[in-house]
Formats: sequence, structure tokens, C-alpha cells
Amino acid sequence: MARKRNSDWVLKLSVPHPSTAELRGRQSVRATFKLTEKAIETISVVAVHLGIKQKSLFDHLIEDTGSLNTIAKDVNKVQFKTLDRVQKTYVLSRRTLSILDQISKHFAAPRDAIVEYSVQRLLPVIEREKKRHRIRKKMLYEVNAHCRNGMQLLKNARKLLGEDDPFCEKLETAVAACGLTANDLSDFVARCEDIENY
Repeated sequence: MARKRNSDWVLKLSVPHPSTAELRGRQSVRATFKLTEKAIETISVVAVHLGIKQKSLFDHLIEDTGSLNTIAKDVNKVQFKTLDRVQKTYVLSRRTLSILDQISKHFAAPRDAIVEYSVQRLLPVIEREKKRHRIRKKMLYEVNAHCRNGMQLLKNARKLLGEDDPFCEKLETAVAACGLTANDLSDFVARCEDIENY
């Protein structure tokens, strides 16, 4: 069988092609910032709790140039210098770092300060998630109570109908599924516990 030529592989469509600059903009780069412990903790908590990468979080915060311009304009450099900060290296896209550098230069605002105050935009997200976490914990208690009721119902059914009754077999499957789901929910709530201590 003859090998296909490369031109046979190409789909002929008229769609926009990515530019080299766009593709390079997606490259990951490392950048070091001096941030407060609270900002570092905020980034970590939101990323873990929402199950997203810190890189994606930075992309979202920094690529919102409208908010970034507002922050850069209003940065109080003197107040920022008085904050206790530590160095932390993050991975972000080249495009995100480029945007940050451009805005920092344009407004003569420290890059670290822009990042620090951009991270504060995540505080309402954390507050909303803390409320949702408390609701989840209450609902998990109800799910566990439901599973315990199911176990008691299965016990009663076996006593009245016998172990090998088809009804008991189907009920056992339902109760087992409830237990597995309750365990999954319990693991999820436990993983998100750190947001309560924030």
C-alpha cells in the first residue's frame, strides 16, 4: 500500500490560523514576586478549592486588563513597601507576564504590588465558597443520616423477607451505592476543609 503524501493529510478549510506570537504567548514561564503570606495563601486556597491550576488563576486575574489598569493607577507604593512580603515563584503564561510588565511600566507601578492587589479580588470568591462549604457540611450530615436509614431499612427487609429475596438484593445495591456516594462526598468536603480556616 502506497504511503499517503503530507498534502493528503491536510484538511482544506478557510479558518484563521494561529500566529507564532499567539502560540509563544501560551508558553509557560517562571516569574518571582514578593507577596504577603496572605496573598500567597489566597492563591493556594482558591486554586485547591476550585480545582484549577495557579497558572490559570494568574491568567484570569492578569488578563482582565481593565481591572489591572484600575489597580495599577491606584497603587499606594508607600503603603505597599511597608507590608511584610516573601519571595514566591509562580508559573504563568508568557502573555500574562507580558501584560503585567506593560501595565507596570505604563503606570510606573511595582509589578509585585499589582499582583498583590489583584489577588485581593479573590477574597469575595473565598467568602462565597466558605458559605457554600458550610452548607455542604450540613447536607453531608443529611446524606449520612439517609444512608443510616437505608441500612436500617435493609436490615428490616432481610428480617421480614429473607436474605435472598430479590427485593432485598436490589435494596442492598441501592444502599451500597448510597454508601459509596456518601464516602465520595465526605472526601470532597474534607479536601475543601482548608477554606474554613482561611
